[in-house]
Amino acid sequence: MSAPDLLLVLLVAVPAVVGALLVLPGPGGLPARPSAWAGVATLALAALASAPVVLSGAEVGVGFVAGSRWGLEAAGPAVLLLPTVLVVATLVLVVAGATAETREPRFTGLMLLFTAAAVLTVLATSLPGLLVGWELMGAASYALIGYRYADQGRVASGATAFLTTRAADLGLYLATAAALAGGTDLSLDALAGIEGGWRDVAAAGVLVAALGKAAQLPFSFWLARAMDGPSPVSALLHSAAMVALGGYLLLRLSPLLASTAWAAQTTAWLGVTTAVLLGAVAVTQTDLKLLLAASTSAQLGFVVLAAGVGATAAGTAHLVAHAAVKALLFLAAGAWLEALGSKRLDVLSGAARRWPALGALAVAGLLALSGLPPFSLWGTKDAVLAGAHAESTALYVAALAATVLAVAYAVVALVHVAGRPADPDALPAPEDREEEASGSVAPRVPLALAPLAVGAVVLGVLALPPVLERLPGRVPAEPSLVELVGSSVLVVVVAALTAALVRARRGSRRGTGALTGLLQGWLHLERAAHLLVVRPTLRLASAAAWADDHVLARTVTGVGGAALAAARAGEHADAGTDRAVHGIAGSLRRSGRAVRHTSATGQLHHYYLQQVGLLLLVLVVVSLVVVIGRSR
Repeated sequence: MSAPDLLLVLLVAVPAVVGALLVLPGPGGLPARPSAWAGVATLALAALASAPVVLSGAEVGVGFVAGSRWGLEAAGPAVLLLPTVLVVATLVLVVAGATAETREPRFTGLMLLFTAAAVLTVLATSLPGLLVGWELMGAASYALIGYRYADQGRVASGATAFLTTRAADLGLYLATAAALAGGTDLSLDALAGIEGGWRDVAAAGVLVAALGKAAQLPFSFWLARAMDGPSPVSALLHSAAMVALGGYLLLRLSPLLASTAWAAQTTAWLGVTTAVLLGAVAVTQTDLKLLLAASTSAQLGFVVLAAGVGATAAGTAHLVAHAAVKALLFLAAGAWLEALGSKRLDVLSGAARRWPALGALAVAGLLALSGLPPFSLWGTKDAVLAGAHAESTALYVAALAATVLAVAYAVVALVHVAGRPADPDALPAPEDREEEASGSVAPRVPLALAPLAVGAVVLGVLALPPVLERLPGRVPAEPSLVELVGSSVLVVVVAALTAALVRARRGSRRGTGALTGLLQGWLHLERAAHLLVVRPTLRLASAAAWADDHVLARTVTGVGGAALAAARAGEHADAGTDRAVHGIAGSLRRSGRAVRHTSATGQLHHYYLQQVGLLLLVLVVVSLVVVIGRSR
């Protein structure tokens, strides 16, 4: 095994082992600060080691069931996404270490396990390996969202997110079954070559599983409950892991989608519909983290659209740029939440001016999120739009509408946080706080966010034609100069109009309209999910537990008790049989003595009668012995 191949294995194994060692001792088992820095060092070294891995295209594999291989490979979209996951996770852990709660060894260990599962998902070359990473990632996300386990509401939020995505994950098992039925070796590259209807089944299963993880319609509602986890969890989950990997899976398996008559087009329309609808939802939000959550679904809609139209290189570039932008914004929102005790936009007014270093970085992230030129998401989004235009004019128009909404929700947040605060020195009133306010931002936070801000500014180079053509995947079309200029003008105009409208409405006490209220409440559809999915599942689990305790367990206990009783009865029966045999033997001895006595006295009639009786007695004894032997 070469050095890059060994590093490829260690990228998964080392974070998983260190994470397990940090989690297993339990509360109070390890010191917090050294554990937090150990997690940062582990991921930082992994990020450095990923460079030779992707440059060499390392690949390892071993034989597995059904003639398949369990393999890891740094190829395709993984070339960009692998270092992105590790770098973002490292910076998120640096920020997490600034807060007492999130520098605990258990939190650091869970984040390492989550990252290791994400890396395995990115590198897997076959369905068995993908399933292991996919499942471990979901389980770790449940533990992280419900990290504050004393709060039952947060635990329920973790259950809602886990069970919703878990229901969609069944599609991946369906795809595996279809791959087996289709006679493949279970490798991801072989799925597009499945013969007959099994290929459609595999495509449907992959599409459902990916849409669930990427929080696309109809699964988008679970993402709001994920906000109940600590802010570093939201930052990693929304940017480079879990949600992003739903889009990655569709990019990775774009050939499978294109090989069917329906899957690619369905994928494209679901992606652009999510981008439009969740963009409208984001515009109406009054909570910064909910606005960012809705924008995550909307921005991943562009990635899903790219996978549907075959623009996999553009989709990969957009996925990487979005990871830097969204990690930056969620970490900034978390820092403001800790400092001011709230994430409501009206309470956060002027937060960027209050902490200028953090504010400048957050403003850069919001400008990138809006798609304004020359920031990163402007170029990558236009590359996706070019792919949509080459496929369908209707798709292109819908994607332009989603672009307009992206400008609007980013500017809504920007006008609030960059505005002039009423009192720069005062903390929000207690009734406006959601938790305790520290009134300060840790110095390490802007330092950790600076590399992400650089990514938000410069990663648009991935969309430049000379770079885009070298990225893994297809480039069906490049944005023309007319398209670039037209979309840029559109974005600038919409940004100016939105900013003017938001400033005019700030401080207004007028109620929201029916449509706005509906859109604001969209992200709270997880209540319906809790009623329709989570609660029935928990009740079914309780019923199964009751049946196990009161029916199955008692039945097993009763059968076991009856078996023991039968064994004891058998012991008593054996003892009785032994006594009977000994008694018969004694009788035979006594009868023998009587026969000898009769023979000696000459009473022959008595002698013959005794012989007949003795013969009958022997026959009885032999019969008993045979019966007892058979019964045993």
